[in-house]
Amino acid sequence: MEPNFQTSFIPKKPMIQQRAVPSRSVGLFTITSIFILFSVIIASGGLFFYKGVLAKSITSMSNDLEVAKNRFEPAKIAQLQVLDKRLNASSEILSSHISISPIFKALQNLTLKTVRYTKFTYSINDEPSAKVMVKMTGVALGYRSVALQADLFPDNKNIVDPVFSNLVLDDKGNVMFELTFSVDPAFVNYGQSLKVEDDSSEPSMPETGI
Repeated sequence: MEPNFQTSFIPKKPMIQQRAVPSRSVGLFTITSIFILFSVIIASGGLFFYKGVLAKSITSMSNDLEVAKNRFEPAKIAQLQVLDKRLNASSEILSSHISISPIFKALQNLTLKTVRYTKFTYSINDEPSAKVMVKMTGVALGYRSVALQADLFPDNKNIVDPVFSNLVLDDKGNVMFELTFSVDPAFVNYGQSLKVEDDSSEPSMPETGI
């Protein structure tokens, strides 16, 4: 007797339908945004770190400057500053001060024995480059002495445009005259005259022959 097998094709458990989940692709915009975000984070961290280093460096330099400042005496520095201001003021005064003695020395070297001066006046304009104007009166023993004296003035380059005028004979036969000329301000500058005197007072080295 053959065994009787019963087969059933009806599943005992319900079949579950599995759905495939579609994979999402990462877009270029998302990658770019992430890159920018990380770049900003890294840059912010670097700036914060650099700010801290810079603050420490400024503090260190301030301390070094304070130490260096304390090495010098503040009171001494203040005294030197006051002295510097006084020296500058003295230099300005010397640069604008006029000394008439160079004109007198020039006239002493140029004037003949037959000529003498009786009056001397000078005037200075306010302009920096203006020349010093000199006006004098004098007496000479005749017209010839006046002519000879006039010929000597060009020998001195510091006396500019000498002019003899108003020649008049007095009762003794002497010739009274007026003399006008100008000089460069540098010629009568007090500081410059001191420098010239210092240079002339320096002893010259004797020349030695071989």
